[in-house]
Amino acid sequence: METHGTNENSSMKERFALLVFTDLDGTLLDHDSYSFEPALPALTVLKKRNIPLIICTSKTRAEIERIRIQLHNNHPFVSENGGAIFIPKDYFSHPFEYTREDSAYRIIEYGISYSRIREVLKKMEAHFPGKIKGFGDFPTEEVAHLCDFPREQARLAKMREYDEPFLIKDIQILDKIQQIAKNADLHISKGGRFYHLLGQNDKGKAVLRLREMYEKTFKPIKTIALGDSPNDLQMLEAVDYPVLIQKADGTHDPSVKRENLIQAPGIGPSGWNAAVLKLLDHLSNTIKLASEGGT
Repeated sequence: METHGTNENSSMKERFALLVFTDLDGTLLDHDSYSFEPALPALTVLKKRNIPLIICTSKTRAEIERIRIQLHNNHPFVSENGGAIFIPKDYFSHPFEYTREDSAYRIIEYGISYSRIREVLKKMEAHFPGKIKGFGDFPTEEVAHLCDFPREQARLAKMREYDEPFLIKDIQILDKIQQIAKNADLHISKGGRFYHLLGQNDKGKAVLRLREMYEKTFKPIKTIALGDSPNDLQMLEAVDYPVLIQKADGTHDPSVKRENLIQAPGIGPSGWNAAVLKLLDHLSNTIKLASEGGT
Protein backbone atom coordinates (compact mmCIF):
# COMPACT_ATOMS: atom_id res chain seq x y z
CA MET A 1 0.00 0.00 0.00
CA GLU A 2 1.07 3.60 -0.48
CA THR A 3 -0.02 6.84 1.10
CA HIS A 4 0.43 10.56 0.61
CA GLY A 5 0.51 12.77 3.70
CA THR A 6 -2.15 15.47 3.51
CA ASN A 7 -1.61 17.72 6.52
CA GLU A 8 2.02 17.63 7.50
CA ASN A 9 2.46 16.83 11.19
CA SER A 10 3.52 19.84 13.24
CA SER A 11 6.65 18.00 14.35
CA MET A 12 7.85 17.95 10.75
CA LYS A 13 7.83 21.73 10.22
CA GLU A 14 11.49 22.19 11.10
CA ARG A 15 14.41 20.68 9.30
CA PHE A 16 15.86 17.62 11.05
CA ALA A 17 19.59 17.04 11.12
CA LEU A 18 19.59 14.35 13.78
CA LEU A 19 17.52 11.32 14.85
CA VAL A 20 17.81 9.57 18.22
CA PHE A 21 16.74 5.92 18.46
CA THR A 22 16.45 4.37 21.89
CA ASP A 23 15.80 1.11 23.63
CA LEU A 24 13.68 1.35 26.78
CA ASP A 25 14.27 -1.23 29.55
CA GLY A 26 17.68 -0.75 31.14
CA THR A 27 18.41 2.13 28.76
CA LEU A 28 16.02 5.10 28.85
CA LEU A 29 14.06 3.35 31.62
CA ASP A 30 15.67 2.23 34.87
CA HIS A 31 16.02 -1.56 35.09
CA ASP A 32 14.19 -1.76 38.42
CA SER A 33 11.94 1.30 38.73
CA TYR A 34 11.22 1.83 34.99
CA SER A 35 11.63 5.56 35.59
CA PHE A 36 13.12 7.92 32.99
CA GLU A 37 13.49 10.82 35.47
CA PRO A 38 17.33 10.83 35.45
CA ALA A 39 17.19 11.42 31.68
CA LEU A 40 14.92 14.48 31.88
CA PRO A 41 17.67 17.07 31.19
CA ALA A 42 18.59 15.41 27.87
CA LEU A 43 14.95 14.71 27.00
CA THR A 44 14.20 18.40 27.50
CA VAL A 45 17.02 19.45 25.18
CA LEU A 46 15.83 17.02 22.47
CA LYS A 47 12.34 18.46 22.74
CA LYS A 48 13.54 22.06 22.55
CA ARG A 49 15.70 21.33 19.54
CA ASN A 50 12.93 19.38 17.79
CA ILE A 51 15.09 16.27 17.50
CA PRO A 52 12.93 13.17 17.04
CA LEU A 53 13.22 10.58 19.80
CA ILE A 54 12.24 7.26 18.24
CA ILE A 55 11.50 4.38 20.60
CA CYS A 56 12.86 1.05 19.33
CA THR A 57 12.21 -1.73 21.84
CA SER A 58 11.06 -5.27 22.52
CA LYS A 59 7.96 -3.86 24.21
CA THR A 60 4.50 -4.13 22.69
CA ARG A 61 2.61 -1.37 20.93
CA ALA A 62 0.30 -1.08 23.94
CA GLU A 63 3.22 -0.59 26.32
CA ILE A 64 4.94 1.94 24.07
CA GLU A 65 1.82 4.01 23.61
CA ARG A 66 1.54 4.48 27.37
CA ILE A 67 5.21 5.52 27.61
CA ARG A 68 4.86 7.93 24.67
CA ILE A 69 2.08 9.71 26.54
CA GLN A 70 4.35 10.08 29.57
CA LEU A 71 7.16 11.41 27.34
CA HIS A 72 4.84 13.68 25.28
CA ASN A 73 6.28 11.91 22.25
CA ASN A 74 4.50 12.04 18.88
CA HIS A 75 7.15 10.47 16.66
CA PRO A 76 7.17 7.05 14.94
CA PHE A 77 8.11 4.04 17.06
CA VAL A 78 9.28 0.45 16.59
CA SER A 79 7.72 -2.40 18.58
CA GLU A 80 8.79 -5.92 19.50
CA ASN A 81 12.38 -5.94 18.25
CA GLY A 82 11.63 -4.54 14.81
CA GLY A 83 8.36 -6.43 14.34
CA ALA A 84 6.64 -3.29 13.10
CA ILE A 85 7.11 0.46 12.59
CA PHE A 86 4.14 2.59 13.65
CA ILE A 87 4.01 5.95 11.87
CA PRO A 88 1.40 8.50 12.99
CA LYS A 89 -0.93 9.40 10.16
CA ASP A 90 0.17 12.48 8.19
CA TYR A 91 3.56 12.47 9.91
CA PHE A 92 5.42 12.32 6.59
CA SER A 93 4.30 14.45 3.66
CA HIS A 94 5.86 12.19 1.03
CA PRO A 95 4.36 8.87 -0.15
CA PHE A 96 5.67 5.60 1.28
CA GLU A 97 4.76 1.95 1.23
CA TYR A 98 3.18 0.37 4.28
CA THR A 99 1.55 -2.93 5.19
CA ARG A 100 -1.68 -1.80 6.79
CA GLU A 101 -3.26 1.10 8.64
CA ASP A 102 -5.63 1.73 11.51
CA SER A 103 -7.23 4.85 12.93
CA ALA A 104 -3.95 6.21 14.31
CA TYR A 105 -1.03 4.79 12.30
CA ARG A 106 0.29 3.57 9.01
CA ILE A 107 2.13 0.39 9.90
CA ILE A 108 5.14 -1.24 8.23
CA GLU A 109 5.33 -4.87 9.33
CA TYR A 110 8.51 -6.96 9.28
CA GLY A 111 7.59 -9.60 11.84
CA ILE A 112 5.60 -12.78 11.35
CA SER A 113 2.42 -13.60 13.22
CA TYR A 114 2.49 -14.23 16.94
CA SER A 115 0.46 -17.40 16.46
CA ARG A 116 3.19 -18.85 14.23
CA ILE A 117 5.88 -17.96 16.77
CA ARG A 118 3.86 -19.68 19.49
CA GLU A 119 3.63 -22.83 17.35
CA VAL A 120 7.41 -23.02 17.15
CA LEU A 121 7.83 -22.34 20.86
CA LYS A 122 5.47 -25.22 21.62
CA LYS A 123 7.65 -27.44 19.43
CA MET A 124 10.67 -26.43 21.50
CA GLU A 125 8.78 -27.17 24.70
CA ALA A 126 7.86 -30.62 23.37
CA HIS A 127 11.55 -31.38 22.75
CA PHE A 128 12.61 -30.06 26.17
CA PRO A 129 9.72 -30.50 28.62
CA GLY A 130 9.80 -28.19 31.60
CA LYS A 131 12.86 -26.28 30.40
CA ILE A 132 11.23 -23.44 28.39
CA LYS A 133 8.35 -21.16 29.26
CA GLY A 134 7.02 -18.34 27.07
CA PHE A 135 5.10 -15.18 27.88
CA GLY A 136 1.93 -16.70 26.48
CA ASP A 137 2.06 -19.37 29.20
CA PHE A 138 2.57 -16.95 32.09
CA PRO A 139 -0.50 -15.67 33.93
CA THR A 140 -0.63 -11.87 34.08
CA GLU A 141 0.22 -11.98 37.78
CA GLU A 142 3.38 -13.97 37.10
CA VAL A 143 4.52 -11.53 34.40
CA ALA A 144 3.97 -8.73 36.92
CA HIS A 145 6.13 -10.59 39.45
CA LEU A 146 8.91 -11.46 36.98
CA CYS A 147 9.16 -7.92 35.62
CA ASP A 148 8.26 -6.11 38.83
CA PHE A 149 5.33 -4.51 36.97
CA PRO A 150 1.94 -3.35 38.18
CA ARG A 151 -0.71 -5.81 36.99
CA GLU A 152 -2.04 -3.43 34.32
CA GLN A 153 1.42 -2.96 32.82
CA ALA A 154 1.88 -6.74 32.77
CA ARG A 155 -1.40 -7.03 30.88
CA LEU A 156 -0.08 -4.63 28.23
CA ALA A 157 3.18 -6.60 28.01
CA LYS A 158 1.23 -9.75 27.13
CA MET A 159 -0.49 -8.06 24.15
CA ARG A 160 2.09 -9.43 21.76
CA GLU A 161 1.99 -9.39 17.96
CA TYR A 162 5.44 -10.32 16.59
CA ASP A 163 7.76 -11.57 19.36
CA GLU A 164 7.60 -14.07 22.23
CA PRO A 165 9.80 -13.48 25.29
CA PHE A 166 10.67 -16.71 27.09
CA LEU A 167 12.77 -18.13 29.90
CA ILE A 168 15.21 -21.05 29.67
CA LYS A 169 15.74 -23.16 32.79
CA ASP A 170 18.74 -24.99 31.30
CA ILE A 171 21.13 -22.86 29.23
CA GLN A 172 22.70 -26.06 27.83
CA ILE A 173 19.76 -26.42 25.43
CA LEU A 174 20.25 -22.98 23.83
CA ASP A 175 22.14 -24.23 20.77
CA LYS A 176 19.51 -26.89 20.11
CA ILE A 177 16.53 -24.56 20.35
CA GLN A 178 18.36 -22.05 18.17
CA GLN A 179 18.52 -24.76 15.50
CA ILE A 180 14.79 -25.44 15.86
CA ALA A 181 14.16 -21.71 15.42
CA LYS A 182 16.43 -21.56 12.37
CA ASN A 183 14.64 -24.51 10.75
CA ALA A 184 11.38 -22.59 11.14
CA ASP A 185 12.91 -19.40 9.65
CA LEU A 186 12.90 -17.74 13.07
CA HIS A 187 15.72 -16.65 15.35
CA ILE A 188 16.43 -16.08 19.03
CA SER A 189 17.80 -12.88 20.53
CA LYS A 190 18.82 -12.07 24.10
CA GLY A 191 17.32 -9.13 25.93
CA GLY A 192 17.81 -7.80 29.43
CA ARG A 193 15.45 -10.19 31.23
CA PHE A 194 14.31 -12.69 28.60
CA TYR A 195 15.27 -14.49 25.44
CA HIS A 196 13.06 -13.59 22.48
CA LEU A 197 11.75 -15.80 19.68
CA LEU A 198 10.92 -13.84 16.53
CA GLY A 199 11.04 -13.81 12.74
CA GLN A 200 13.86 -12.43 10.61
CA ASN A 201 13.11 -8.88 11.73
CA ASP A 202 15.42 -6.89 13.97
CA LYS A 203 15.74 -3.35 15.25
CA GLY A 204 18.41 -2.45 12.69
CA LYS A 205 16.15 -3.02 9.67
CA ALA A 206 13.52 -0.73 11.15
CA VAL A 207 16.09 1.96 11.97
CA LEU A 208 17.45 1.95 8.41
CA ARG A 209 13.94 2.15 6.95
CA LEU A 210 13.01 5.13 9.11
CA ARG A 211 16.25 6.93 8.35
CA GLU A 212 15.55 6.49 4.66
CA MET A 213 12.06 7.91 5.11
CA TYR A 214 13.27 10.98 6.99
CA GLU A 215 16.01 11.57 4.42
CA LYS A 216 13.49 11.81 1.59
CA THR A 217 12.61 15.21 3.02
CA PHE A 218 15.50 16.10 5.30
CA LYS A 219 19.00 15.30 4.06
CA PRO A 220 21.62 14.69 5.27
CA ILE A 221 20.76 13.22 8.66
CA LYS A 222 22.98 11.89 11.42
CA THR A 223 21.75 9.16 13.74
CA ILE A 224 22.31 8.14 17.36
CA ALA A 225 21.13 4.90 18.97
CA LEU A 226 21.26 3.86 22.61
CA GLY A 227 20.88 0.32 23.95
CA ASP A 228 22.22 -2.01 26.62
CA SER A 229 21.91 -5.63 25.45
CA PRO A 230 22.60 -8.01 22.54
CA ASN A 231 19.19 -7.50 20.96
CA ASP A 232 20.21 -3.85 20.44
CA LEU A 233 23.28 -4.77 18.38
CA GLN A 234 21.68 -4.46 14.93
CA MET A 235 20.24 -1.08 15.90
CA LEU A 236 23.64 0.10 17.08
CA GLU A 237 25.24 -1.14 13.85
CA ALA A 238 22.73 0.86 11.76
CA VAL A 239 23.60 4.34 13.10
CA ASP A 240 26.43 6.87 13.03
CA TYR A 241 26.82 7.13 16.81
CA PRO A 242 26.10 3.87 18.69
CA VAL A 243 25.93 4.15 22.48
CA LEU A 244 26.07 1.20 24.88
CA ILE A 245 24.51 1.92 28.26
CA GLN A 246 25.85 0.35 31.46
CA LYS A 247 23.75 -2.49 32.83
CA ALA A 248 22.32 -2.48 36.35
CA ASP A 249 25.56 -3.92 37.75
CA GLY A 250 27.61 -1.05 36.30
CA THR A 251 29.22 -3.05 33.47
CA HIS A 252 28.86 -2.78 29.72
CA ASP A 253 27.65 -6.00 28.09
CA PRO A 254 30.84 -7.58 26.69
CA SER A 255 28.97 -9.37 23.91
CA VAL A 256 27.90 -6.07 22.30
CA LYS A 257 30.83 -5.01 20.14
CA ARG A 258 31.19 -2.42 17.39
CA GLU A 259 34.22 -0.62 16.06
CA ASN A 260 33.06 2.90 16.97
CA LEU A 261 30.95 1.96 20.00
CA ILE A 262 30.54 4.70 22.61
CA GLN A 263 30.35 3.40 26.17
CA ALA A 264 28.02 5.56 28.26
CA PRO A 265 29.45 6.71 31.61
CA GLY A 266 26.53 5.55 33.72
CA ILE A 267 23.74 3.06 34.36
CA GLY A 268 20.36 3.17 32.62
CA PRO A 269 18.75 6.62 32.25
CA SER A 270 21.63 8.34 34.08
CA GLY A 271 24.11 7.02 31.51
CA TRP A 272 21.59 7.78 28.75
CA ASN A 273 21.33 11.38 29.90
CA ALA A 274 25.10 11.89 30.09
CA ALA A 275 25.76 10.29 26.71
CA VAL A 276 23.04 12.22 24.87
CA LEU A 277 24.06 15.58 26.32
CA LYS A 278 27.72 14.97 25.44
CA LEU A 279 26.85 13.91 21.89
CA LEU A 280 24.55 16.89 21.37
CA ASP A 281 27.33 19.19 22.50
CA HIS A 282 29.78 17.51 20.13
CA LEU A 283 27.39 17.46 17.18
CA SER A 284 26.30 21.06 17.60
CA ASN A 285 29.82 21.96 16.49
CA THR A 286 29.74 19.74 13.40
CA ILE A 287 26.16 19.78 12.09
CA LYS A 288 23.41 22.35 12.17
CA LEU A 289 20.79 21.18 14.62
CA ALA A 290 17.30 22.61 14.58
CA SER A 291 17.02 25.78 16.66
CA GLU A 292 15.47 25.67 20.10
CA GLY A 293 11.77 26.35 20.35
CA GLY A 294 10.50 23.52 18.13
CA THR A 295 7.59 21.35 19.19
